[in-house]
Amino acid sequence: MRASSSALELTGIVEIVARNAIDRELSAWSEGRYRSSSWFDHVPLDRQGSVDLAKARDRAARRSGEEVHGRVIAELSFGFWRYLVETRYLTALWTPALHRAFPNGPSDILTRQRQVRTRLQQLHYVRNRAAHHEPIHQRDLRRDHDYAIELLGWISPVAAERAAATTSLPTLLDGRPSP
Repeated sequence: MRASSSALELTGIVEIVARNAIDRELSAWSEGRYRSSSWFDHVPLDRQGSVDLAKARDRAARRSGEEVHGRVIAELSFGFWRYLVETRYLTALWTPALHRAFPNGPSDILTRQRQVRTRLQQLHYVRNRAAHHEPIHQRDLRRDHDYAIELLGWISPVAAERAAATTSLPTLLDGRPSP
């Protein structure tokens, strides 16, 4: 339970920092291309992404009576953000915009895309296992921790430092009994 709690704490930080960075870059992309900072009507999503965005917009508007950008962002799942860095969006989103959300990552933007994708996939997986009360103790949680901190550093070194100082996962792993 402690490992799951700690993993949720860390992946929650990654989710918020990554989604805000991705949102910032999509807003800049939309402003430059469509003269509108709201990318919701312009982003070329696949069917599932479009459905997820429409549901988030509806939920956000239902709660406040109007669509507020930040509320829509908060309604979108970690899975939505993770899928935006998949190869299917390489030319439509990654190359023109999303690689800028991870400015401190690998210098080659294709390598960066693959590594961001891999890290987000792994973190999304461990987050879902922990959130659904499935065992995660057999995972390489130290690697998951390192992926999370590294990914945060690619977005913001300050966020990575704060997360590293905040998360209880390394301490928990250091106290784990040897197999």
